[in-house]
Amino acid sequence: MDYTTFLEKNKTEELPWPTQMPSLYRACQQMVDGRKARGKRYDLAGVLLVLVWAKLAGMSSVLAVSQWAKDQEKIIRRSVGIGWKGMPCANTYSYVLARLDSQQVNAHLAAWFVRQMAQHPAGGSNDHHTHLAIDGKALKSTGEQAYGGDAPQQHLLHLYEAETGVVLEQIPIGTKTNEVGALKPFLTEVTCKGRVMTADAAQSYHEITRLVKRAGGEVILIIKDNTPVARADLELFFEDPQADQHTWQSYTQVEKGHGRLERRWIRCSPDLNSFFFQDWGEIGQVFRLQRERTVKGEQSCEVVYGLTTLPMHRCSPEQLLRYIRAHWKVENHLHWRRDALLGEDRCRVRCIPVMEMLAVLNTVVLSLMNAHRVSTVARQLRRFASHPEEALPWLLQDF
Repeated sequence: MDYTTFLEKNKTEELPWPTQMPSLYRACQQMVDGRKARGKRYDLAGVLLVLVWAKLAGMSSVLAVSQWAKDQEKIIRRSVGIGWKGMPCANTYSYVLARLDSQQVNAHLAAWFVRQMAQHPAGGSNDHHTHLAIDGKALKSTGEQAYGGDAPQQHLLHLYEAETGVVLEQIPIGTKTNEVGALKPFLTEVTCKGRVMTADAAQSYHEITRLVKRAGGEVILIIKDNTPVARADLELFFEDPQADQHTWQSYTQVEKGHGRLERRWIRCSPDLNSFFFQDWGEIGQVFRLQRERTVKGEQSCEVVYGLTTLPMHRCSPEQLLRYIRAHWKVENHLHWRRDALLGEDRCRVRCIPVMEMLAVLNTVVLSLMNAHRVSTVARQLRRFASHPEEALPWLLQDF
């Protein structure tokens, strides 16, 4: 897929091409600083450089970043040439982050990653840019209750490229809306055209298929109890033993490894396309996915239903199953790594703007790992913790 439309959206913050912009540090120098000029001792690009560098070395909190920077002051001064009289304290980092718009910063850095990857396409193909996974995440330190209540947690919605690991949009979800309401303004031609978008049940509502299709994209939705009528219709259709199945197609995948045996069986049918048209718009096929797992002799079985705008002649059951499985990269490769490896859930920062910016920086760290083909993030973090100077080329050079 061509990134032209995404870059067009960000032309108001025009970045030079990689020949002129060889580093992430240069990209940070072009951001708008939200602080007033008076009393500003530390430049924004330098602060962000130190934050990302420290996070590459495994520092998960603002206080840890501050202490790490003071310990590594000689290396930072020698390598970057920052003219600060001393390293910032923890409050300074928080003050700088609180005055940035996390959504704009993420879009700015995503545009940088987009340009770099357009300049260095993996395998000479653009096909790996077409799958966009949509999923939300709670910032646990920002509140006590997951949804609602007197102290609700702040939620973020991510538009994640499943193959490249780039988060094109990080969308804060306000207290008076939900994931669907926050997502709708972004379902435009800029985001959707030429892409296949996958979403879990939280985003599976009637308007989504029409908006994505109108914008030139395709969508795959999992239908669960939040849309009970559609789920009941799909269950009744697929579980009918007397159903005419001559138009149905199926695919079975069996995998064995890591002490478990997994079997996935997907069945697809175009027979409900006209039935769902009034509520869901143009549908290409519906599906039933059965997952069976055996771990240490214990068996489990899960059945989920869904629908997609992709017709059967363009998307076989095997390809559809690949999209559904790849969707979970947003959980396994982004959200889980941010929590387990970068300590996002353990962070005690309660200021929402600061926490949103730390989430952006955690995403940048993982995007850099993906860009440099790192397979084991934890091992690379340990390596940079022992040899921080090895992380510097990732920040100051093109990849």
